Amino acid sequence: MNILVCVKRVPAPGAKINVTDDGQSVDAAHLGFTTSPHEECALEEAVQIAERDGGEVTVLTLGPVEAEEQLRYAASVGAHKIILVPTDGSAWDPQRTAVALTQAIETAEAANGSAFELILFGNESADSGGFQVGVRVAHKLGRPIVNAIKGIVPGDGSVTANREIDGGFEVYEVPTPAVLGVKEGINLPRYPTMKGRLASKKAVLETAEIDAAAGGQTLVKLHRPPEQASNTEILGTDESAASAIVDILEEIGVLA
Repeated sequence: MNILVCVKRVPAPGAKINVTDDGQSVDAAHLGFTTSPHEECALEEAVQIAERDGGEVTVLTLGPVEAEEQLRYAASVGAHKIILVPTDGSAWDPQRTAVALTQAIETAEAANGSAFELILFGNESADSGGFQVGVRVAHKLGRPIVNAIKGIVPGDGSVTANREIDGGFEVYEVPTPAVLGVKEGINLPRYPTMKGRLASKKAVLETAEIDAAAGGQTLVKLHRPPEQASNTEILGTDESAASAIVDILEEIGVLA
């Protein structure tokens, strides 16, 4: 099965995000970047399918030239091809992003001579969390999409996708070519080996120059929520703290 995975370069989860003085972008001066976690799981799932059933994994991202780092990482854990849609690094709205990705996908499929049987997105990106791009791309390609996926079983001309709900799973059988939005937790992504890292340096980086006009959404302003301070009270450093701990457990209702 030939699979395409669309990933996004995002600030490392858990990092302190600062905003520029004009409120128009994230101050990246002291930020580390990584692949969005849902998409990291999507990549791992694609690599596992290709290893088990055969096929090829292509990874595509739209972003600044620095996003090559995330593509090289994808190659180090098993991706066969990497494609960058270069931008100036400014934030793109979901409509524009979807148009550009669709054009890049159609170009790649034309070069391959066939459609990708499966296109995987993360359920949502770790930074904007808009839940839009995968759905918009699937619509433009005229292909079915199911989001929030935590299980994928390829079949003959179809794919079975499991979506977790309270108390169980919804099961979808979707004809291919299809698009799925993968949730973190579907698997445990692997770490690259030294051999994989060395091989990733030799991977050929393809670029797709796309002309996509801005969509209908406009960024007004970014702002950080107020920080919530918390105080830590030390109850003691020896056995004398035991009675204080019992009092707290009684106070919060743990002890009758």
